[in-house]
Amino acid sequence: MFAKGQTVIQFMEQLAPKHLAVPEDKIGLQLGSLQKEIQNVLIALDINDEVVEEAIKLNVDLIIAHHAIIFRPLKQLQTDTPMGKIYEKLIKHDISVYISHTNLDITEGGMNDWMAEALGIEQGVPLDEVHTEQLSKLVVFVPKSHHQQVLDAILGAGAGHIGNYSDCSFSNEGYGTYKPHAGTNPYLGTEGKLETAEETRIETIVPQSIRNKVVQAMLKAHPYEEVAYDLYSLDLKGRTFGLGRVGKLKAAMSLSEFVEVVKKNLQVDHVRVVGDLNRSVRKAAVLGGSGSRYVSPAIFRGADVLVTGDIDYHTAQDALMAGIALIDPGHNAEKIMKSKVAEWMEHKLQEKKYETKVHVSVVNTETFQFM
Repeated sequence: MFAKGQTVIQFMEQLAPKHLAVPEDKIGLQLGSLQKEIQNVLIALDINDEVVEEAIKLNVDLIIAHHAIIFRPLKQLQTDTPMGKIYEKLIKHDISVYISHTNLDITEGGMNDWMAEALGIEQGVPLDEVHTEQLSKLVVFVPKSHHQQVLDAILGAGAGHIGNYSDCSFSNEGYGTYKPHAGTNPYLGTEGKLETAEETRIETIVPQSIRNKVVQAMLKAHPYEEVAYDLYSLDLKGRTFGLGRVGKLKAAMSLSEFVEVVKKNLQVDHVRVVGDLNRSVRKAAVLGGSGSRYVSPAIFRGADVLVTGDIDYHTAQDALMAGIALIDPGHNAEKIMKSKVAEWMEHKLQEKKYETKVHVSVVNTETFQFM
């Protein structure tokens, strides 16, 4: 059995929830439909003509890419322009396109964590915070016989995370009263008679971004036709999400040595470097993609070096004067996402026993040539 398009995207959004994306980012379904079976999915960094030809040869139904193919609203679609030809091929071959951009950059276990891990940055925290999780408290009353079943459903849907602890909840026992009226079908009790039932109160923490999902899981597992529960906002903050990562290397090394780590582990042949190659670096920051405007946050957080792409001339000058080193491996260093997303997707599909195949694009979409 092949997965439907919506199912594939549900898996993708478990990894990179859409609500994490920065405002106005061009993410989500950009072309085609998800209302179809997906026999083959292709993971790519960019979508150009070569990637589309690769997708056609592989009989791909869906491309999941990092960089958008539609950046601004289209006023017209001409098929004799370079991009118009790409859109035409995608439509003719019924290839849908889904984009996961800053949400993949920001999410825990996403782009910037992959890059930080590759560079040996330990206990990385966001370089620039953009989103703090809002929390709710869920309280539900359940018959003792179904306590564990309902609790498992709530926690399994993602509730109960406090810091680095999971499955956090509190339960206590008591008595609930209710009188079933005409037309009801009570799990316990008789129509028209006051019922007193031994019940357990379960309470836990729920991120507001998933509260509907958690409530639906709870209702499905609960035996009552009318479930008594409370859901209220808390004046507490949950996890913090952001762009980039900053942390310490396992051991100090020279900037020159760290350059070699970057080249080897991000699989790039050339980098641009700002700073004294003999200086020592211990605290490092990384930000996939274009990071010129994140030099100041890196300085504020005490980084000795920032690894990021698309550094401009004047930013490099400012960094040199401020005493922070820069390593620019190029925007294309984000290609690390291809194998990582494919690994995630394959695991999710196999877990549900879908036959959908995941392909990693082998096209090198690096724009620049280095002489």
